[in-house]
Amino acid sequence: MTTMTSTGGAGSAVAGVDSRRTATRALLFGGAAAGPLFGLVAAAQVLTRDGFDLSRQPLSLLALGDLGWIQITNFVVTGLLAVAGAVGLRRALRGKPGGTWGPALIGVHGVGLIIGGVLVSDPSMGWPAGAPEGAPEEMSWHAVGHGVGAMLAFGSLTIACLVLARTSWRAGERGWATVSLGSALAVVAILAWPDQGSISVRMALACVVVFGWLTALCGREITN
Repeated sequence: MTTMTSTGGAGSAVAGVDSRRTATRALLFGGAAAGPLFGLVAAAQVLTRDGFDLSRQPLSLLALGDLGWIQITNFVVTGLLAVAGAVGLRRALRGKPGGTWGPALIGVHGVGLIIGGVLVSDPSMGWPAGAPEGAPEEMSWHAVGHGVGAMLAFGSLTIACLVLARTSWRAGERGWATVSLGSALAVVAILAWPDQGSISVRMALACVVVFGWLTALCGREITN
């Protein structure tokens, strides 16, 4: 009887570990999917919404107009997936260097995206039709909130790259440390480039870099 009880207890423990591992992988898959989802939905809108010009109009403006709900949903769902990925990374990296601050910063990134989706920009740069051709003279409260969300989203994920670059280097994972550091430096260089005329394109490129890094990070932990 004791042997059967011990065996049953061990089996339950193994089942519990397997269940937790499955849940963690599901969360990581969510984080890995965040970037590709955002990119595909945004690219489809850039190509199909009549009059939208990425060379002048940032992706955030897609949240305006009759079909603006698509980009709003894109921001919010992507943010939720990023938060899920952060939870998965916290589980996967628990007790490891960077296992606290890295996931926390990625969670802030997700929250920033959600804020950016709920609080939309003001009409500007000729979008939607009839909007001023330049930037608005005064920003609404929700446009200010959108800007805060964008800063949280870009800033926190860039810092997360640096945090994990440092901890990976110390752990001897020089290749991943280089990728993480390179991603952070690329985002800073892209956004700091002194040409306001290309800011919408540069922000889109920065999205590709940071989302690509997040996808790679979550994918890396899925396969570990």
